[in-house]
Amino acid sequence: MYPNAEALEAFVEAAAAGSFSAAARVLGKRQSSISESIARLEDELGVLLFDRQGRYPQLTAAGEQLLDQARAVLSAHDRLANRATQLAAGVEPRLTLVISDTYQPTRYEALLTELDQRYPDLEFECLIAEDADVLNLVQGRADLGLLAGQPPYPADIEAATLDGLVTFGLYVAADHPLAALERVTPADLAPYRLLRLSTVTEASQQVSRLPDTRGRCWSAPDYLLLLDMAVQGFGWAELPLWLVTTFGQGRLVELAVPGWPQRVAVDVVWSRRRPLGPAGNWLRERLLKPS
Repeated sequence: MYPNAEALEAFVEAAAAGSFSAAARVLGKRQSSISESIARLEDELGVLLFDRQGRYPQLTAAGEQLLDQARAVLSAHDRLANRATQLAAGVEPRLTLVISDTYQPTRYEALLTELDQRYPDLEFECLIAEDADVLNLVQGRADLGLLAGQPPYPADIEAATLDGLVTFGLYVAADHPLAALERVTPADLAPYRLLRLSTVTEASQQVSRLPDTRGRCWSAPDYLLLLDMAVQGFGWAELPLWLVTTFGQGRLVELAVPGWPQRVAVDVVWSRRRPLGPAGNWLRERLLKPS
């Protein structure tokens, strides 16, 4: 015995609307059709779902207990139908995005909401990486990646630039000796440790925005770890302004270095060897849409 979706829908809607006639209006059917569907469902289940003695039908104890299960069956039915539609349209079952700290989270949160609404059954994976690690993941299991623009890219990587720029500055802890200087030159920076990404590519090293101090260096795979090192006073670091504003909590000071702060483009990258599916193409185009 497998109750059909139409009967379950009539049951759930009648319980929500408070009457068979109200359910009929919501579902665009005749009241008699709703009554017949619910009666057949009661016969199939072997229990009475509604007490019809009063002016309006009232859920019985059995009806109250079965209502949540009926909703769950309808939800599963909808997911099945949606997934079948997506498979028929060639929608990929899984999508992996590698995101950089250069991409500001307010835009990302809105994007995820749209993705969820458009592809509710898609398995979505988000990874955090920077520079070379982004490219390595896109060349492997990831579909799309975001990173600070650093062309030229490997031959198998395609890229496009997002609308808008991200502001980067040079920062130290508030109690660091460099924080006391009104103006800071590369010579002033040289005695102190540089905190930099450990995931830069050879191409990005050649176009590095950082002053060439050739001093001591510590590295980390992402900007959030660099921020934490800077807060602890281990050295100076190039950091996105939004990250410092959100997580620095007033513990970092921006250095007044000639040529800084700088504004940097963010690129979305994907592999030429692995075509994107409908969800991946939608996400790429949405990322590139001007805000």
